[in-house]
Amino acid sequence: MSVPTGGIFETVENEPVNIEELAFKFAVTNINRNRTLMPNTTLTYDIQRINLFDSFEASRRGKYLNYCVSYIPAFSSVSAVQSICNALEVPHIQTRWKHPTVDNRDAFYINLYPDYAAISRAVLDLVLYFNWKIVTVVYEDSTGLIRLQELIKAPSRYNIKIKIRQLPSGNKDARPLLKEMKKGKEFYVIFDCSHETAAEILKQILSMGMMTEYYHYFFTTLDLFALDLEPYRYSGVNMTGFRLLNIDNPHVSAVVDKWSMERLQAPPKPDSGLRDGTMTTEAALMYDAVYMVAVASQRAAQITVSSLQCHRHKPWRFGPRFMNLIKEARWEGLTGRITFNKTDGLRKDFDLDIISLKEEGTEKIGVWNSYSGLNMTDSNKDRSTNITDSLANRTLIVTTILEDPYVMYKKSDKPLYGNDRFEGYCLDLLKELSNILGFIYEVKLVSDGKYGAQNDKGEWNGMVKELIDHKADLAVAPLTITYVREKVIDFSKPFMTLGISILYRKPNGTNPGVFSFLNPLSPDIWMYVLLACLGVSCVLFVIARFTPYEWYNPHPCNPDSDVVENNFTLLNSFWFGVGALMQQGSELMPKALSTRIVGGIWWFFTLIIISSYTANLAAFLTVERMESPIDSADDLAKQTKIEYGAVRDGSTMTFFKKSKISTYEKMWAFMSSRQQTALVKNNDEGIQRVLTTDYALLMESTSIEYVTQRNCNLTQIGGLIDSKGYGVGTPIGKGWGCLSFNAIMEELGISLKHQKKLKKRSRTKGKSSFPSILTCQQRRTLRKETMA
Repeated sequence: MSVPTGGIFETVENEPVNIEELAFKFAVTNINRNRTLMPNTTLTYDIQRINLFDSFEASRRGKYLNYCVSYIPAFSSVSAVQSICNALEVPHIQTRWKHPTVDNRDAFYINLYPDYAAISRAVLDLVLYFNWKIVTVVYEDSTGLIRLQELIKAPSRYNIKIKIRQLPSGNKDARPLLKEMKKGKEFYVIFDCSHETAAEILKQILSMGMMTEYYHYFFTTLDLFALDLEPYRYSGVNMTGFRLLNIDNPHVSAVVDKWSMERLQAPPKPDSGLRDGTMTTEAALMYDAVYMVAVASQRAAQITVSSLQCHRHKPWRFGPRFMNLIKEARWEGLTGRITFNKTDGLRKDFDLDIISLKEEGTEKIGVWNSYSGLNMTDSNKDRSTNITDSLANRTLIVTTILEDPYVMYKKSDKPLYGNDRFEGYCLDLLKELSNILGFIYEVKLVSDGKYGAQNDKGEWNGMVKELIDHKADLAVAPLTITYVREKVIDFSKPFMTLGISILYRKPNGTNPGVFSFLNPLSPDIWMYVLLACLGVSCVLFVIARFTPYEWYNPHPCNPDSDVVENNFTLLNSFWFGVGALMQQGSELMPKALSTRIVGGIWWFFTLIIISSYTANLAAFLTVERMESPIDSADDLAKQTKIEYGAVRDGSTMTFFKKSKISTYEKMWAFMSSRQQTALVKNNDEGIQRVLTTDYALLMESTSIEYVTQRNCNLTQIGGLIDSKGYGVGTPIGKGWGCLSFNAIMEELGISLKHQKKLKKRSRTKGKSSFPSILTCQQRRTLRKETMA
């Protein structure tokens, strides 16, 4: 018994036989060779070729087909063939995407291609999984907007912004469009186009320099796996797509290999962007369509086939039964599980493999099911554990800024080029990371010489802008971690903690005056000493008057004289006190016990006072006394005589600009009113102003310590205004930037000895000298965090 099967295929210029027709013949041949499937039945085929948009020709050729397996993308031709099949009750199996406006209630219609609504939901689920906030949709024709309608409606339900662009019609040069996308920083792009167009677009993306790790391209074509992606494997680009072909099944792999062997022996075809011998999704669907007819024919043993003609208006009496057998069939085909919805003939309960381009080739990272939804197997956690492999042998552009001692020009009598031009703490840090991670780096100075700040329009500059624009992969510099910067770029864990302080010149010493000898003791002490001297003199005078032992006969030769005298008059008592105070003594000496006790107490008191005075006098003679006009930020805010400011567009300036504390708001008002003079271009300019004018520079405490240790005329005023840290900056969303610095070192197995080696290098004398950039407490904290 033979079962005739008909196929209507479009004719393509310069290609008399297309790939779907070959798959049709390939499937019929395999079925006839496999006698276990249809032991007593043989499939025969009748192939009709029509022009692409000739619906009249399609209807004329389809009149005399008993079973029709059509592959006609033109809507009018499909409708013409479908109407004939409905009239004659002949099953019509289609293998291409169906326009949703076509009536899906055709009783004799089957479509193996996934429903447009299901693919639209799959695309939306992936966008939500990747957490894309801004998405660009690039479509080839108007049907692409229908296939992506769930995503296009997403802004009303989710926090997603959609940009829609159309590829130029009739012109394969999409580079002007790609240029606009590159200028607009559109990094997440969904392309809805055929695989031929996708292959050409990928070449143009590569020529535009957009094939980098910062871009993520998603292609809705089911033939992304079949494209020649070899030139893009090592570019680092993120490329994702769907795959319907179930190549994980051994049976499917055997059929695909057999197909590939036959195709490789055939004459070469014009360049279509596909790998040689690869089975496309359209060919696999055609293969499954033929097998569906064979499975149904095996179950319909008593069905007979007769010739049908349109003018007789007599349908095939076994058509409804045969159609039900096809819809009830359950089969694992090349495109996975095949089941149909009995009401509309559309495919249900199918799987779409999520594939992504890796260095090893395309790799399955998840599955989307039409019932259960998205199930990703390649999680972000798994990707982060391979951070070493992701950075190995890659060349990273590192942006930095000249700032002693972090990044400095290396002094040499020979011309230096490339990375050899620089040295410093950050260069030592970068070198250690490069040695352990295995990446290659190229150091470039930031073009505008700024760290990075946001203006009133929301635009960034400096190193932050270069990371946002993806002109650089890393920012290794004294870049402060701030809240506003973390919104647009990622930071590592701080490799150094610090705060804002005040740099000011040391005050000039005071010239000694005539009464400078009084400086060791305060005026109050001198007054108390004088009062004590007067008080002791009076007490000594009174006691000497009362005691009989201080009275004596002024005429020793006349012992009977009644006249007696007392040496401790009021004046003599004062003289005795002054003489003891000056440690010179006097000719007067107390004789009575009471007066001697008073004198001894006074001598002990003068001993302590004179010793203290002598010690303080020696210190005053050796150390010059300094007087500073300011002692803190509050002193700066309360006056306007001393001008103060910070580095323009730096984190310090941003701190005062965004601060809500009244003192700092007042300071920012002062600085903003004198931006031309208060704000400086860099730290070097600010330091020179501090040395030459009455100016105070607000800068990081670590830099202040470095400067003050090398210039004795400068000093730090007050404590720290805030607390922050320096971190390594990366473009937002990069795995090796989101991890903390400590986690990176742990993930990469950096031992404690590597960190000690890094610190030792940073303290190398004469080069990247950084001896006191961290306090002892900060070093202990860093050590604890490192060992944690």
